[in-house]
Amino acid sequence: MIQLPASKLPNVGTTIFSQMTQLANQHQAINLSQGFPDFLPDPELLNSVDYFIKKGFNQYAPLGGMMPLKEAIAEKLERSHQSSYHPDTEITVTAGGTQAIFTAIATFIQKDDEVIIFEPAYDCYEPTVELFGGIVKRFEMKAPDYSIDWNIVKGLISEKTKMIILNNPNNPSGKIFKENDIQELIKLVRNTSILILSDEVYENITFDGLDHLSVCRYPELKERSFLVASFGKLFHVTGWKTGYCAAPKALTDEFRKIHQFNVFCVNTPIQLALAEFMKNEEHYLYLNQFFQEKRDFLRKGLSQTSFGLLECEGTYFQALTYDKISDKNDFEFATELTIQHKVASVPFSAFYKNRLNENVIRLCFAKKEETLEQALEYLAKV
Repeated sequence: MIQLPASKLPNVGTTIFSQMTQLANQHQAINLSQGFPDFLPDPELLNSVDYFIKKGFNQYAPLGGMMPLKEAIAEKLERSHQSSYHPDTEITVTAGGTQAIFTAIATFIQKDDEVIIFEPAYDCYEPTVELFGGIVKRFEMKAPDYSIDWNIVKGLISEKTKMIILNNPNNPSGKIFKENDIQELIKLVRNTSILILSDEVYENITFDGLDHLSVCRYPELKERSFLVASFGKLFHVTGWKTGYCAAPKALTDEFRKIHQFNVFCVNTPIQLALAEFMKNEEHYLYLNQFFQEKRDFLRKGLSQTSFGLLECEGTYFQALTYDKISDKNDFEFATELTIQHKVASVPFSAFYKNRLNENVIRLCFAKKEETLEQALEYLAKV
């Protein structure tokens, strides 16, 4: 047997989402850990995919994506954020949000470049930076409010800082950027060459009238930003792995150099079906209210339990504290909750490099009401 070369990511194992889903399956637990809906997408969208398959649109799409979808994306960005992108030269359809994130990092990060991230952070950011020789600088947002001290962030910036990665709304905390955060960010990057990678896959899931402030609304940010979004989150089709990256032409030109050798193009009939479906903006404008009802249903039920509720401003995740229930660390508690109480969650420490434990877990409420009802019945007994 040959001796394998040294691993490029020696400290990376299976994601926490896969671990908890496997544990849920093993113990027949309700899976509120991994972020995927357990209800069907709109039948109109499904029928549209079938239509384009049968019409023969089954071969390679162009490198940047099918033009009808790129035009629909441009119209959405203009309508939602009053921000103009050229559909042909500034929008690229990707194989999901994660591929767009990977490609944006791969495009510019080189050995010893520094990248600032905000934890708790989606787990693909840091390994991808490290894969290309970059160095991650972290700001830890902490419970209960997950606020950002921009003076500390300023101290993380050096002459080697190449990129800042944002996740707004933030998974897992449910925190969204306010106008003050945006203005502080603008001050930080002004008169620098720092790039921004803005992961906005939950852009259409904000609550209580709060507005999603995309980087593309602000010219000083837009000119240096890769904006990433996901149709999986938008239309309950996470398994379709279709998203996009919007960026100024100079950034897009470089992005596509990597994209073409990564996936080259994305599923053709699905692109055309999405383009057709997006002609009716109500197909995504309803999401705020749709998921707020689910959030409120879950929060109302949890308020009758021993769990503590943290604020949830966006995404389809609810953060809970369990201080009154157990003194175990969050991974041990989440494991026990899955095995003994039949509800799978995700421990927040998995979103921190140093495994910060604040006795917080995450539940996904992108589920049918009966799923949430059953989970609440189990959680009430904890």
